[in-house]
Amino acid sequence: MKLLFQNARLIDPEAGEERLGELAVEDGVIVSALSGAPDETIDCGGKCLAPGIVDLGVKVSEPGERHKESFRSAGLAAARGGVTTMVTRPDTDPAIDTPEVLEFVSRRAQADSVVRVVPMAALTKGRRGEEMVELGFLQDAGAAAFTDCDRVVADTRLLSRALTYAAGLGALVVGHVQEPILSRGACATSGKFASLAGLPSVSPMAERMGLDRDVSLLEMTGARYHVDQITTARALPSLERARKNGLDITAGVGIHHLTLNEFDVAGYRTFFKVKPPLRSEEDRIAVIEAVGSGLIDVISSMHTPQDEESKRLPFEEAASGAVGLETLLPAAMRLVHAGHLSLSQLWRALSLNPARRLGLAGGRLSEGAPGDLVLFDPDAPFVLDRFALASKSKNTPFDGMRMEGRVLGTWVGGSAAYRAG
Repeated sequence: MKLLFQNARLIDPEAGEERLGELAVEDGVIVSALSGAPDETIDCGGKCLAPGIVDLGVKVSEPGERHKESFRSAGLAAARGGVTTMVTRPDTDPAIDTPEVLEFVSRRAQADSVVRVVPMAALTKGRRGEEMVELGFLQDAGAAAFTDCDRVVADTRLLSRALTYAAGLGALVVGHVQEPILSRGACATSGKFASLAGLPSVSPMAERMGLDRDVSLLEMTGARYHVDQITTARALPSLERARKNGLDITAGVGIHHLTLNEFDVAGYRTFFKVKPPLRSEEDRIAVIEAVGSGLIDVISSMHTPQDEESKRLPFEEAASGAVGLETLLPAAMRLVHAGHLSLSQLWRALSLNPARRLGLAGGRLSEGAPGDLVLFDPDAPFVLDRFALASKSKNTPFDGMRMEGRVLGTWVGGSAAYRAG
């Protein structure tokens, strides 16, 4: 297929600019000029054309909990949200901790998903923090990175050994930086609001303590490391020092921590229960500024599907997490409309940086990059109806909210994965 996108507002995170122009895709990759007449010419009508989103940290509940999310439903939700690559988590049942399970997941993803799927594997067997997985075998089987997700490896000696092996392989380790004892059972951030609400809480310092420990281990081992979420102002100086000291560390943040704060759980609304818990408004603004400066590299959905039964419980007992594949782009547009980030800054964090960190070819509009693209109207208003989402699970905190930013089309390798009706 030869595609020509005309009259587009091109969002180029690599060049850090927006410009009006056209873009050509041939045989699945972006080209400077087509070799002949296009098979299809798409008039973008002045709307935004950007690299497809690379979403680092998506949970797809296969194997084990297909009733919550399957590769088919997650792929459809991703395409409708402008996500062209899902980097999936290994917190499944069973965990993705052997080459056999990883190969099963890869086959299911290739057969059922309309977008690209890049799987991560567990760092320890069963994500129990007791014994390392076979890092080399899993890397050979296609694991893009290693993580125990929200289960912190409390055994510092074991984590040190795992980081040493990972460094020898050049493998990326993704960590969840929370001090595990202080964080246990917490569902709110400590402060006046949590006290008045009577919710078990955790100090923001737990994040700083977890990060400081892992940074120390990086100094020992020289491993490549990515923090899945930095959500507090207290952790930012430690991250900045680690960068200045030359450690190979990057960091991300979930979209819910950029657009919501601790007061959103008023009324004990469990769709707002996420992990780490929502933070103060001061933390939210500090983290947004860190994204703008480039200190925090990646914005992701942290897509975590939960069924109604696990959410319709008292706040302390309800499962953590929210779906986000389909709401990531319009939620992120809040940061643009509020003047915090430009579109090119936003797409640097949504697409270019996660692709670079994982060694993927996407995230760019330059010649030779894959034809993974999203066409969207940044200003189109709508009221979100959670029951209209493509995800099997409907646990979104944005239900009933007015949002702006609608995906008009998504292409993966030059093939249309979604077109708005």
